[in-house]
Order: sequence, then structure tokens, then C-alpha cells
Amino acid sequence: MDKQLIIEELKKIIGDYLVAKGLDLVDLIYRYEGRDLYLRILADRPEGGITIDECTNLNRQISAVLDEKDIFEASYILEVSSPGLDRPLKTEKDFLRCLGRQAKFFLIEPVNGKIEWDGIIKKVENESVLIDVKAEVLEIPLTKINKAKQII
Repeated sequence: MDKQLIIEELKKIIGDYLVAKGLDLVDLIYRYEGRDLYLRILADRPEGGITIDECTNLNRQISAVLDEKDIFEASYILEVSSPGLDRPLKTEKDFLRCLGRQAKFFLIEPVNGKIEWDGIIKKVENESVLIDVKAEVLEIPLTKINKAKQII
């Protein structure tokens, strides 16, 4: 099966499972490191604060779900963890959670001539994030964001 199709199927299965538990799928990383296949899941509560014990339990539970679905032809290493304070910001929901906080943005293409911006997240609307950069408001479309993280 194509890697992208596997990733989409994993996001659906794991995302649905986490939602049923009242949790969010923050990120899913599927890749080979040497000969080993790794599946890394970042999960959190909508308000933040998932515990290590919860991640340990989720690791066992998700492993059982994936084994039942028989998605992988070979063995894999599953890691379930919290996204931590430097969690990636990807969705409108992520940016809304960080309103009023400083973030660093790495863009796919320039906005106002730059591909890197630091600013305070002021508003999220119309598929864009509005940030305050030195007393000026800059609008960054979500589709132009390659990576964004809260600055701690």
C-alpha cells in the first residue's frame, strides 16, 4: 500500500479512537529509521495536560487496535507521547489555543517578503492567523504555513 494512503488510514483509525476517548490527535509520524518502522503519535486533551500514565495506556490500547486491523505487514515500533510545550501548531484549533501567545512561523512561500515570522497570535479567522509583529498586524493564510510553534 502507498505510504500516503497508510498515513491517511492511520490518522482516521487513531484519530477516531482518540476522539472517542475525549482526546486529540496532534500529530502522527510514520517513517523508517534504519530498518525499523516507527509510528509516533502525539496525543493530548483539548485543553492540554495528558499524563505519562495515559500515554502508556494509550500505547497498549492503540497497539491492540492496529494489530486487530492488520495494517502493517512487518513489525513496527509504536510511541505515544504528549506534544509537550513546544507542540506543533497546525490547525485553527491549535492557533486558537495559543491566542495572546508568541509563536514562530516558517512559511512555504513568503508573506510580505519573508518566510519566517515571530509574532503574538491575535486572531484566527477565514483560514488565516493574524499576528502582531512590532505593533503591525500580519495575516498569514494557514495554507502558507509549513511549521509553527509557540515560543516559550
